[in-house]
Amino acid sequence: MKKAIRNNPIKKGDPKVIRGWVMYDWANSVYQLTIASAIFPIYYNQVTKSGPDDYMVSFFGLDVINTVLYSWAIAAAYLVVAIFSPMLSSIADYTGRRKSFMQFFTWLGALSCGALFFFDSSNIELGIIAFALGTLGYGGSIVFYNSFLPVICPAEDQDKVSARGYSLGYLGGVVLLLFNLLMIMKPDLFGITDPFLPARISFLTVFIWWIGFSQITFRRLPRYTFRKRRKDKETNIFFEGYRELDKVFKQVRNSKKLSHFLIGFFFVMMGLLTTMFMAATYGEKELGLKEDILIPTILVIQLVGMLGAWMFSRLSARFGNLQALLLSVIMWIFIIVGAYFISNSIQFVMAAMFIGIVMGGTQALARSTYSKMLPESTTDHTSYFSFYDVMEKLATVAGTFSFGIIEAITGSMRFSVLTIAVFFILGAIFLLLTLRIELKNRSFKVV
Repeated sequence: MKKAIRNNPIKKGDPKVIRGWVMYDWANSVYQLTIASAIFPIYYNQVTKSGPDDYMVSFFGLDVINTVLYSWAIAAAYLVVAIFSPMLSSIADYTGRRKSFMQFFTWLGALSCGALFFFDSSNIELGIIAFALGTLGYGGSIVFYNSFLPVICPAEDQDKVSARGYSLGYLGGVVLLLFNLLMIMKPDLFGITDPFLPARISFLTVFIWWIGFSQITFRRLPRYTFRKRRKDKETNIFFEGYRELDKVFKQVRNSKKLSHFLIGFFFVMMGLLTTMFMAATYGEKELGLKEDILIPTILVIQLVGMLGAWMFSRLSARFGNLQALLLSVIMWIFIIVGAYFISNSIQFVMAAMFIGIVMGGTQALARSTYSKMLPESTTDHTSYFSFYDVMEKLATVAGTFSFGIIEAITGSMRFSVLTIAVFFILGAIFLLLTLRIELKNRSFKVV
């Protein structure tokens, strides 16, 4: 009886399953906010700074600027995800166990965040490795999480569900960050005297939150999804993913609209994700802002981000996905150019508010627009989303690595910020080309 149940076709639009899916945004967003965006970057800068102007650290005997090492750790983690996700996606396709892989990466990421509790100035290597593994776990789980969207949700609802996930994620991240912010700003209320202990405890709270709430998702998502059969006994499921990725690449290459969209998406994600990862370090290092300004500012981004995701979802419903996405990218260009000239906390907070508006909307629209572009007949959603996620991860690698290289060469993060503006300009150009094809062919379905 159990076999019959698990092999039944998946019913799209099941409210219980969809609620379970969006709960993973609520669960994993605490990594993105507490670890990647707010508390860990500030804590990292504090414990790796030897003096007022001494930002050099030793990593296994190699002397490097602390923020350069930080950005390269992100690049390394996402490079690993990009390299191995096709193989893992192939195994998920042939076994139907994409949820199992999602669970593995969730545990890897959450446990690594918990390990950051033991990170201080005496063990830089531990901090960087745990941070990289946490990033790897987060990035790896998102590959399989995103691939569930077209499996459980009909095309006409994907914009709404995608935006709902991002909005819930912003809210979940804010709830935990508020608690951690109280602990950091008022440690005496918790009987804490060590100034670094509140931040380290916050890393443990990420572990507990991420693991705890993700269980709701794992109970509701189908255990088995579309299972592919081997074409022959010689089929190697470990390398089939790369062959499937090559097939997707050929299909993308044969579709001018899809290829232009994905190139534009690549540059947009280079800018967006680099901004997300490096904003707090930029504020702390270049502007000298402290946690009492930086962490509430990151909170502002999250709160405004919920509004932004909803607003751009409405814009896409009225004017079309590509039009709304292009608007968000144009807004990004002006924001990043303005960020280059920021010199005080008020300007930093104002820029953060605008970033919050466009960040949630851009991410949600990119995901749902790509989902709508997939061939309707496909059951190989994991391979298509593997291609999407490989591009996103490579964009993170290219963006954060470039950011670190330029800082290493120039000695200033401000010049690195200008490169982010270039990324968005290139993204806007390719999205304009995509829109031109869209308007010419009138083939893209606007809901």
